[in-house]
Amino acid sequence: MADHGKLEYPPLETERLELRILTLQDAEAVFQHFADEKITRYMDIEPCADVKEAEEIIRFHLEDSGCRWGLYDKMNDDFVGTCGFHCLRNTKDDFVAEIGFDLSAAYWGKGLMREGLQEIIGYGFSTMGLTMIDATVQPENARSIQLLNKVGFTQTGELRDQLLEFYLKPPIEGTL
Repeated sequence: MADHGKLEYPPLETERLELRILTLQDAEAVFQHFADEKITRYMDIEPCADVKEAEEIIRFHLEDSGCRWGLYDKMNDDFVGTCGFHCLRNTKDDFVAEIGFDLSAAYWGKGLMREGLQEIIGYGFSTMGLTMIDATVQPENARSIQLLNKVGFTQTGELRDQLLEFYLKPPIEGTL
C-alpha cells in the first residue's frame, strides 16, 4: 500500500456551498453550531458550552491526518455545518477514511449536505486516492442513514459499538 504522507485539503465548491477547512477563526460559528443539541444528539460529543470547546474541536481536526471543512451558504456566507474525513488508515488492500458530517437544523431537508458530501467523496476518491470511505451511524439517526443511502453507501449489516456501519467504494470506470 502506498504511503499517502501529508495530504492537502483545499477549499472546495458546489453550486450552493463553499467548503473551507476550519480554522480557529471559525471558533464562534463552530461554537454556535455545536451548542445546539439537535446537532450533537447523535454525535460522540456533548453540546459545546463555550468557545474554548469549539476551539478544541477545530484543533482536533487540524492536528488529525484527516480534515473538516466548514460549509458556507454561497447566498449569504452563513456557516451551516461541517463535513470531512477522519480515521485515515492503510489496510492490506485499501486506503480508507471515515466520513463525518453535521448540518444546522435550519438547513435540513434542502439537499445541502448531499451536495457537500458528493463533492468531498469525489475529492476523496480522485485526489486523495481513497479506495474506500466508511461511516458509522447510530441506528436512531434516520436522516443520516437516508443520506448515506442517497450518496451510494452500503450498510454492512453489522453493529460496531452499537453503531451501524456503512462503506462506499469508488465507481468502476465505465459504469456511470
